[in-house]
Amino acid sequence: MMEYVLGVVAAALLGVAFVLQQDAAQQAPEAHFLRIQLLADLLRRPRWVAGLITMVAGELLSAWVIGHMVLSLAEPLLATSLLFALLLAGPLSGQAVHKTEVAGALILMGGVAALSLARSVPAPAVYVGAYAYWPLAGAVVVFIAAVFAELGRRQSAGQRAILTGTSAGLVFGIADALTRRTVQVLDTSHLQALLATWPLYALVAVSLVGIWLMESAFNAAPLHSSLPGITAAEPVAGIVLGILVFRDSVSVSPGGIALEICGVIALLLGVIMVARAPALARLRRLHLPHLPLTGTVGAAAQLGVTQPVDDSWPDPGYPQPDGEAPHALP
Repeated sequence: MMEYVLGVVAAALLGVAFVLQQDAAQQAPEAHFLRIQLLADLLRRPRWVAGLITMVAGELLSAWVIGHMVLSLAEPLLATSLLFALLLAGPLSGQAVHKTEVAGALILMGGVAALSLARSVPAPAVYVGAYAYWPLAGAVVVFIAAVFAELGRRQSAGQRAILTGTSAGLVFGIADALTRRTVQVLDTSHLQALLATWPLYALVAVSLVGIWLMESAFNAAPLHSSLPGITAAEPVAGIVLGILVFRDSVSVSPGGIALEICGVIALLLGVIMVARAPALARLRRLHLPHLPLTGTVGAAAQLGVTQPVDDSWPDPGYPQPDGEAPHALP
């Protein structure tokens, strides 16, 4: 029971951290996307630092949960951080919660319940993993994450945020697996033994890469574009690594298999439905000056557009060709 309570608290802290960090990251220059300068810029923003501190607190709690629960159960529980992000984003954006988001939240919680029930129902189980698979399984996930990050680099706005967020989620899934191994070493040995093993140092390195990718996704577009990939890819990667590396059991009974499949589908569907809430797309509305604006800039501000708009260009929706000066319509 304690694991579930701490898991919910950790999810709440992570949800708050997502909102605080995204609000700051999207105000950073777009040219810093997937560059180290992005983190250097964010370290000078108090709201982002507050979000980082909140995230560290949530990660410490989630580390305990991951270390004392199987990944196939801990990951879906921590994915409920999206619900807490939505609860905070609503007041900040002034947007009401719609039926779609409520339905998505219920589906998400139903997916968590289904996966939990699949773990608790007595049924025949098989073990297909081994710790020796760790290098290969980790390398495959890293490769897939790198592919998503590279694809994101070639896109813009929403697609860039989705692809980069998915890459960050996959990396965080690896970090969760490393966290589980680190906690296991700490539980069975002492601190000196932990400092002499590689999982701790790999965990620090992987976590930093995950944060870098996540902030780049936050920088590219609002939360409704970046959070689905982060929140959905992390539990998937964590569950797969839990089965392949840590020998988490896989139910072979028809009922157990059906519950696990339904749980994963509900988890992914609920994450997408909740993450696309209008509240998560308009977090920066309260940061706009409450001044009467006219013209193209005023219309853009009323619509929630936060990027600068050039009134000299006839249609802000179309990029200005390189090397050509603005011109008027004929």
